[in-house]
Amino acid sequence: MKNNFTRGITDGIPIALGYLSVSFAFGIFAVSSGISPLHTLLISMTNLTSAGQLAAVPIIASGGTVLELILSQLVINLRYALMSVSLSQKLDKTISLLDRFLIAFGNTDEVFAVASSYKSVSRNYMFGLILAPYIGWSFGTLLGALAGNILPAVLISALGIMIYGMFIAIVVPVAREEKPVLWCVIISAVLSLSFNFLPILKEIPSGFIIIICALIASAVMAAVSPIKEETA
Repeated sequence: MKNNFTRGITDGIPIALGYLSVSFAFGIFAVSSGISPLHTLLISMTNLTSAGQLAAVPIIASGGTVLELILSQLVINLRYALMSVSLSQKLDKTISLLDRFLIAFGNTDEVFAVASSYKSVSRNYMFGLILAPYIGWSFGTLLGALAGNILPAVLISALGIMIYGMFIAIVVPVAREEKPVLWCVIISAVLSLSFNFLPILKEIPSGFIIIICALIASAVMAAVSPIKEETA
């Protein structure tokens, strides 16, 4: 069992190193939006999702409602429920119900990808795999939050767009290969611009804009270009 935990830590270290730069950017972004370093750290320690955290900061900073916050997180993080269901098929008998809740909490995209490469994973392995990325994400956020109070404003502004660059880097390669993904991005962008500039639509809170754009774009492309089921 000890070896399983050690192997989990080893497998999680590369994820943790990758999280450092992204969470550092998030820390700067959150502090520059008016959130204190302590609260920024608490956000990362209690909500392990870069997209969800990035969406939450403007809502919190603008004094948005709790309903906006809840709905935006539900829409953005819904994929984790599906990943957790898939991962649950690989959990062995050493994992209790409480363990499943803890694993679901730390089940990020990268953790899911690594764990899914095994036929079966144990309790100790999953805790080791989650621990390193969790520390890396939290530590990177703390460094970014503290740096946001020290670095010059010009540098903070430049570093603040790093996290947006990360999402662009994720989307662009897929959009170039998959036309439905490209059109989904275009629809989302057009809708977002409409909400930002049109007189009536611009009055809608930012949290609801994220939800509306995501739902409309995905619904349109699901209807126009559904994913075909593979036949055996």
